[in-house]
Amino acid sequence: MAAESLGFHEMGLDERLIQAIAKLNWAQPTLIQEKAIPLALEGKDLLARARTGSGKTAAYAIPIIEHLLNTKKSTCEQAVRAVVLVPTKELGQQVQQMIRQLTSYCTWDVRVADVSGQVDVSAQRPILMEKPDIVIGTPSRVLLHLEQHTLSLCTSLEMLVIDEADLVFSFGFENDLKNLLGHLPKIYQAFLMSATFNEDVQALKELVLHNPVILKLQESRLPDSSQLTQYRINCEEEEKFLLIYTLLKLSLIRGKTIIFVNSIDRCYRLKLFLEQFSIFSCVLNSELPIHSRCHIIGQFNRGFYDYVIATDEHDLTDAASTDEVKKKKKNHSKGAKTARVDNQGTALTFVSHTELPLLQQVEEALTGENMDCALKPYRFRIEEIEGFRYRCKDAMRSVTKQSIKEARLKEIRQELLNSEKLKTYFEDNPRDLQLLRHDKPLHPAIVKPHLKNVPDYLVPQTLKAIAEPLIGKRKRWRRRVLKDNTQKKIKAYKKQNPLKNFTYTKKRKMKSAN
Repeated sequence: MAAESLGFHEMGLDERLIQAIAKLNWAQPTLIQEKAIPLALEGKDLLARARTGSGKTAAYAIPIIEHLLNTKKSTCEQAVRAVVLVPTKELGQQVQQMIRQLTSYCTWDVRVADVSGQVDVSAQRPILMEKPDIVIGTPSRVLLHLEQHTLSLCTSLEMLVIDEADLVFSFGFENDLKNLLGHLPKIYQAFLMSATFNEDVQALKELVLHNPVILKLQESRLPDSSQLTQYRINCEEEEKFLLIYTLLKLSLIRGKTIIFVNSIDRCYRLKLFLEQFSIFSCVLNSELPIHSRCHIIGQFNRGFYDYVIATDEHDLTDAASTDEVKKKKKNHSKGAKTARVDNQGTALTFVSHTELPLLQQVEEALTGENMDCALKPYRFRIEEIEGFRYRCKDAMRSVTKQSIKEARLKEIRQELLNSEKLKTYFEDNPRDLQLLRHDKPLHPAIVKPHLKNVPDYLVPQTLKAIAEPLIGKRKRWRRRVLKDNTQKKIKAYKKQNPLKNFTYTKKRKMKSAN
């Protein structure tokens, strides 16, 4: 018989923490929380691997808060006792939000500050002068504060966390982290939390941890079918573009969407194709510098784009090289992947006949972990959207190999102009900067305005219940704009025709005189 899982109320946590957990409606700890929290409360160093969205943040945040609450019982001295290092400012914001939720009943006893944002250091100095109990930041930002003496950890630090440890070195923080460790005391409790155990994590383990407990949790890398619904659609090359266009333009998929493809060229091909219909998206790929990728993810999270087209050629050489559309509910747009924690998500996989062997490998890998993860056939009648095919062919003709090449060049040129590393070079060589700025403008694809709107007669009868409200809304907007424009034209005509204005004014005066 399987051992009964340990509940939060059985972990000996402070009552205020238990109240905050209840407020979050967490009935039971996740696997990583159940295993990691008791060990962390015992003072052990931890190296924990668990999939993204499994509740890793709370797994280290709860022991930190519990430790701080116990410390406050015996000392009144305010000091920075815990530091959480993250690879991106977006993750820093998420960690801060989680800790604030968990400290909602002890706000005055446990204070948290996030310094991961790229604002001026002087703006963050007053926050750090108050010595918050927990400081969150990227390695480079925390190191900057240490070097400028706006933060001191050499005598006060008791707990260190490196979250998403597998990304810290790959995001360019290796030297910053090594320098930062020189500012820490010799003894402190440390946690490394990671989705994978790669060489970078092993290197961090040697640098940071002391006799750690290693948790390699045997859990599925994917949520079960009650949380993540996975479908497959058998379709050929042209139909993939037709389906993506229809699903997005008719709002059959709503909210934040990530579209995975298997090459960089295909990223730009799809981006330019969708632009023909005024569906705007951003591209995420390994050619872009890490800061640019973080910026794109930030724009996606803040709602500048609803669609990200992504690829990773190194990861897509294996069985997972089919096109995927991963969709999240609109109100869960802060994560980078679908079905995180308790959020719901849907994944669609488009498979051509040449990709069927790859599909078989993908399904074997998924069902090997959990039979519940198998891809279900998506019931979609392609003949119902046949009326849109000529539009797709028209758009695809505009997306040539040359236009794809120009789109990539345009993005690279923009990166060169925005590069901080090249700033000094351009200051010394202003002519090169001018040449780059005034280089021949690139026009990746000719956008046809008539493709922007969807005529009513093209919408299949079975889909009108979903699409009609949107089309009706556009019609009402057009009527209002037409009415406003008509009134503007009448006013302009009266201004240009003094005689008409005179007659109108005279009549009005005559009426008032009577």
